[in-house]
Amino acid sequence: MKIDTNKYKVWTWKHPFMLHWIINPGLAFNELVLGQRVAKTIWVEKDKSIPLSERGFIPCPHCETIHDGRIWSTQNKTAFKNWYGLYCPSCEGVIPCLRNLTSAILLSVTFPIWAWFRKSSKQEWLLKQPARYAAVDVNKVVPEFSKKHWIAMGLSWGLFMFVIMTFITPWLRNEPITTKEVLISIP
Repeated sequence: MKIDTNKYKVWTWKHPFMLHWIINPGLAFNELVLGQRVAKTIWVEKDKSIPLSERGFIPCPHCETIHDGRIWSTQNKTAFKNWYGLYCPSCEGVIPCLRNLTSAILLSVTFPIWAWFRKSSKQEWLLKQPARYAAVDVNKVVPEFSKKHWIAMGLSWGLFMFVIMTFITPWLRNEPITTKEVLISIP
């Protein structure tokens, strides 16, 4: 599949965002329980005037369709239940996804339990996908953070955690609150 390198950057497992998905053990829950997945290859537009959530595109290796990444969003109700990969609404194939390292270990250890019904479960999952994607309209998806002040949200959350961890927790444990501990907590 040809890619216009003047327009897109290609993110693979080597990109920090993708590497985070692979090595963060907490994301195994998202992958195994919620069915949230990340495609092995993501094309990101280089035009930085557009929010990142609108610049991501996912190529289907089967039909070579370039999908807007917002197809798999919470607003379309398709961000979860993607246990076998990302469903391609164009060719009804499955777009390969990255595997979280902790998920891979858990799946390897439990293989004797789930291996018996893996194929039938995937077939049932594939049969349900066309209905899930029938009403998907990328043009109606509004970026989740477009109308929110995410910097203010982040700073207020950081301040809240600073107060809890620096003042409230030691007070509840009857530990002294020292200037040194406060200064260490600031960064």
